[in-house]
Amino acid sequence: MVAALGGFLFGFDTAVINGTVAALKAEFAASSLGLGLTVSSALVGSAAGAFAAGPFADRYGRRRTMMLAAALFIISAIGSGFAFSLWDLSIWRLVGGLGVGFASVVAPTYIAEIAPAYLRGRLASLQQLAIVTGIFVALLGDFAIALYAGSASNPTWLGLTAWRWMFFSGLPPALFYGIGAIFISESPRFLVARGREEEALSVLRDIEGDSAPSKVVEIRRSVRTNYTPRLADLKGGRFGFLPIVWVGIVLAMLQQFVGINVIFYYSSVLWQAVGFSEHNSLAITVITSVTNILTTLVAIAFVDKVGRKPLLLIGSVGMALTLGLMAYLFGTAPLDAAGKPVLQGAAGTTALIAANLYVVCFGFSWGPVVWVLLGEMFPNRIRALALSIAAMAQWLANFLVSATFPALQAAGLGWAYGLYAAAAVFSVFFAARYIRETKGQELEQM
Repeated sequence: MVAALGGFLFGFDTAVINGTVAALKAEFAASSLGLGLTVSSALVGSAAGAFAAGPFADRYGRRRTMMLAAALFIISAIGSGFAFSLWDLSIWRLVGGLGVGFASVVAPTYIAEIAPAYLRGRLASLQQLAIVTGIFVALLGDFAIALYAGSASNPTWLGLTAWRWMFFSGLPPALFYGIGAIFISESPRFLVARGREEEALSVLRDIEGDSAPSKVVEIRRSVRTNYTPRLADLKGGRFGFLPIVWVGIVLAMLQQFVGINVIFYYSSVLWQAVGFSEHNSLAITVITSVTNILTTLVAIAFVDKVGRKPLLLIGSVGMALTLGLMAYLFGTAPLDAAGKPVLQGAAGTTALIAANLYVVCFGFSWGPVVWVLLGEMFPNRIRALALSIAAMAQWLANFLVSATFPALQAAGLGWAYGLYAAAAVFSVFFAARYIRETKGQELEQM
């Protein structure tokens, strides 16, 4: 749960800026471009943090990586809350993004390495549950602070404006994360790799019981003792990286290319564009985030029973069907005087149901299962480093999807959802062809 708290901060930090956007625009007289760069600076930082996290975790350990991530979250929360211009806010958001990138790599790595095989899927799914809970808490906190103050632009406690307190609200979980990381055990796989086998044995006795000594021997065989993995260790095959690394990269990017963050970043704007009121659009956004939390609980219940691959395949088929239906509805809807699609009568209700069914299909499959697989699918000797490359690709894909949606929306929502549907169709083929079942297998078998 301490490791998964990094996932909570990952979700919280990326979503908390939602409630501040209008206030920032007014206070700093921000242009659309400047505001967009401020919002997206966290995603750029996340990609950089993910890339750096693997080498850092392999050299200094998983716990110290968590402590560094917590420190970055704390600095970002304080700096963002006291920001005096859009440019320094962008820097503080970039620092927070670095923390998100570190957390997105170290949480699945640590959980996979500390968990017994029969529980690993459920425990690794806590990462995704924490992410979606963090998003929900951030949105709820923004709403509560704005409601108390009357507006995100109004002054409140200590004379500070409400939007500043929205950023400060990230301090308590970041402090808990940093303090928790001091007290948890280090990963036994990391300890063996660094030649600290007595410490590893002590940790493994709590996890494996009497079989701990033989587990140390297995781990020793699968790692290069006192060796820090380098980027060169990932090279091989015809396309630069080892095939398993490419599988991880494509898996991570597909999680974003199916368009999930369009639902979370743009949903209120999206539903207003097709006729729902602002109040109803915000209500739909809250319902969607709760749906995502509940379906992640479904994944936790079934990932170690049904397996990783079946959940991915079922989710892919469901996403392809629901996204295809939304592409059809938006693509064939009549346009108003401003050129926006208007979903009348049953079409609006059908689109709303399809969007939430899409979130359900993502929530029990590609949301949590991708993080489970990324944490466990790589061999011990390259796990953290390979995961950092895959996580960086995921953040770049997130940035690409988020940045291109406004242009796609202008071209027509039917085209946007058609592209996401095509990615979902490809994900069916990819999961069937390239994903191997890892349910119940020890990490040393990977």
